Parts: sequence; C-alpha cells; structure tokens
Amino acid sequence: MRLPELPATEFRRSAGRFPTGVTVLSCVRDGQAHGMTVNAFSTVSLDPLLVLAVLGNDSLTTRRLLAGGGFAVTVLSARQEPTARAFADRARARDGSLFDGLAHTPAPVTGSPVLTDGIAYFDCAIDAVHPAGDHTILVGAVRAFGPLSEEPALLFSRSRLGAEPDPASAPGSPK
Repeated sequence: MRLPELPATEFRRSAGRFPTGVTVLSCVRDGQAHGMTVNAFSTVSLDPLLVLAVLGNDSLTTRRLLAGGGFAVTVLSARQEPTARAFADRARARDGSLFDGLAHTPAPVTGSPVLTDGIAYFDCAIDAVHPAGDHTILVGAVRAFGPLSEEPALLFSRSRLGAEPDPASAPGSPK
C-alpha cells in the first residue's frame, strides 16, 4: 500500500501545531562568535547527560557548529522574541556582531556565548552527528548547565512566537 505524496507545506503545517521551546545555539570558531535560532531541541538522556538539536543543512552556521568540538544552547525567555528573530534571519550578520548589545558570557567549558537573559543554558561537547534528510541531528554531551532566570519561556507554535502560559493562571492552580 502506497501513501499518496503529501506536499511538504502540509507536513510543515501539521508539525507546526506542536509547540516547541526556542533556543539559540552558539559557538566560537576562529575567534568569532556565531549563533542561530533553533526550535528543534530536546533533552535525550540523563546518563550520560545528552541533548540534541536539529539543524538545517543549508546553513553556514550549521557548518560552523559542526566544525568544532563544542557549542552552547541558550533557552530563550518570552522577552527575547527580538533575539530569536535576529538569530533566525537568513540575512543576519555573520561576523559575530549579532552578539553586540546582548548580555552574554562565555560558557564555562567551551567558551561559546551564553545569552544571560535566557532562562537556562547547556554547554556541550559534540557527541554525535547524524544525517537526517535535509537536516542534521547534533547530539551534545552536556559538560555544564544551569538555570538563568524564572522568566516564562519563549514558545513557537503555528509559525508564531509567544510566551508560555503563566502556570499560576491555569485552571485548578492555587491562587
């Protein structure tokens, strides 16, 4: 039995109904900071500590992330929508200047930029790389991590960015 061919736009529309968090993956290569917005990010394992990100193959930043031994992941807060948009822009600067004016600090192990206005970070060594169609699955071995704030997370769903719901206003929550 063959399934009818389904257009990629319909697949993307259906998959887009699954809300995801929004991150910026960053690295330093040849003394310059690089970063990109990624919403395909997940934890993988507690023993050992592993995370994964799915990166588009046509991205120069993907090639830079894969060319070195380590990277950082910053989980963005709802206040960082402009940051998410800047690091997702295909026409963004490639010279590290995107980090100018953004509060950031070197990750403790890899030295990759961590955006300190985020809500959490993971400092990772590359553990594995798996081809996956027009994307690459990057598995990171977590070397350092931590919370950065209690702000609500930035979410992506139905091609829109927005804040996670306030748990205090959820039905049945204590007032």
